[in-house]
Amino acid sequence: MLQPTIVLFDVDSTLLNTGGAGRRALVRTFGGRYNSPNVFDGISFAGRTDPWLFTTALESIGVAPDADLLEQLYQEYLGHLRDEVVRSSEYDILPGVLALLPKVEALGGAQLAMGLGTGNMERGARIKLERGELNGWFDFGGFGSDHLLRPELIRIGAERGASRLGRPLDACHVVVVGDTPLDVSAAHAIGARCIAVATGRHSAAELEEAGAEHVLADLIGDGVAELILGL
Repeated sequence: MLQPTIVLFDVDSTLLNTGGAGRRALVRTFGGRYNSPNVFDGISFAGRTDPWLFTTALESIGVAPDADLLEQLYQEYLGHLRDEVVRSSEYDILPGVLALLPKVEALGGAQLAMGLGTGNMERGARIKLERGELNGWFDFGGFGSDHLLRPELIRIGAERGASRLGRPLDACHVVVVGDTPLDVSAAHAIGARCIAVATGRHSAAELEEAGAEHVLADLIGDGVAELILGL
């Protein structure tokens, strides 16, 4: 029988690809405000949180990242993000996702809380999921808007999942599904298991080296839902 289980899915390159909409929205934000459209050149977004990206970019151009300024930039970014996601010609839900989510939910039943664990601010994540009609699968999560550090936002997401199950977190099995070594390390930092999928910028070998309990080429196929749930 399944013990109380919390599954947290990353968004970008795990559930979907936006075709670079997030990066373009950030470039527009910093290009318009600071005439610095190239500030993100050479910065990998894989596994990073939105607050980390904003803070890193501001510091690189010598601007102090105070809370009021960050909030202004977030609002500008979210406006650009909605526009970029809507018009992206390369937006795509990744293979296997549409079949996997209902199967995980059906197998987990009342013992399952399925949410998000993503570095996106919650509104940004919802914008990205909205085009693919995926928001309905996830009514909670841990987000970049909760914390700059990925392990902490994963912990927050897990705590919210435990609350939905009506159980203490230490009585729950927590699984993170992601595509980067940072997903793996964040999962392990809170004592969770990580199912890594090589659908992003990191190879299966890199994800194995990071210590993921299981590494998949994608989310297609029989047995993936059972593997995630530990059945």
